[in-house]
Amino acid sequence: MLRRHGSHSSAFLAMNRGNRRFHADGVDGFVPYREGGRRHLFQLGGPVCADRDQERLLTALLDRAEGEGRRVVAVQLSRTAAELHAGHGFVVNQFGASFSIALEGYSLGGQRMVKVRNMVNRARREGVTAAEVPVGEQDAEALDAVDAAWLRAKGRHVKELEFLIGERGGPGAPHRRLFTAVHQGRTVGYVSYSPVFGERAGWLYDLTRRLPDAPPGTVELMFATALRRFQDEGCGWLHLGFTPFVQLGQDTDAPGPTSRVLHRCVGLLAAKGQAIYPAAAQESFKLKWRPQLIEPEYLAFQGGVSPAAVWQLMRLTKSV
Repeated sequence: MLRRHGSHSSAFLAMNRGNRRFHADGVDGFVPYREGGRRHLFQLGGPVCADRDQERLLTALLDRAEGEGRRVVAVQLSRTAAELHAGHGFVVNQFGASFSIALEGYSLGGQRMVKVRNMVNRARREGVTAAEVPVGEQDAEALDAVDAAWLRAKGRHVKELEFLIGERGGPGAPHRRLFTAVHQGRTVGYVSYSPVFGERAGWLYDLTRRLPDAPPGTVELMFATALRRFQDEGCGWLHLGFTPFVQLGQDTDAPGPTSRVLHRCVGLLAAKGQAIYPAAAQESFKLKWRPQLIEPEYLAFQGGVSPAAVWQLMRLTKSV
């Protein structure tokens, strides 16, 4: 179904452990979701199905939620999906943006990319090597050590939006691609990529980890190595993924009715929330690769925003 209908760059995250998939009779497709408490159902992206079935599948999901006494909150909607939800009584606010690189003709040459090249070359001078590692050859113990050190270094106040990022392992593991960095015989970092289907097919940069003492430029070297590999394979797009609280537009740009309170809260997190979530650092990393496509993504609350729904979303994403 993802191959047939999963056009959103993050659609493959539906394969993550913990996600469920809602189906409706007679529809070739599904809606990925998780339950939040007893009163809410959190939907990841829009319905994954043919355009003609979008309305039918969403209506079936809303009917099920109503029968269970739940309200639906939809996260990371494209503009088209946000318009669909707005037509069903959802309040829609921009939540952030996704970034994508069109690989045909793309180059790390030129003055604009000099900082990226300097970081890549610095890692190489330090003796870091980067390469793709097939699923059957991955050293799980070394990767686990990178994960543990990365989480310790982040500190207890910095969070990652678990519901909205990739993972290592799980049902989708055989379909992902992993690039690792090695320094002095030790794995010091890795980057995972998930497949993207549809009109902008390619790969999604969905998970990054590195040791705190990895040489500067380690992540850039892994990323550049993967980018060149994908280009050599004739891949069309490299998607850098979703970052919340960045590239925010005005309320008037929204594809439906908005919540002014939520708009102010998201804006406050964008301006002051770096101690909780490093959105600005993520945006800066993605922008330095000069993505040609930046698309707004939306958060939608059925029937309006409620404190209970916001609280459950924060718990689901481990923001609190």
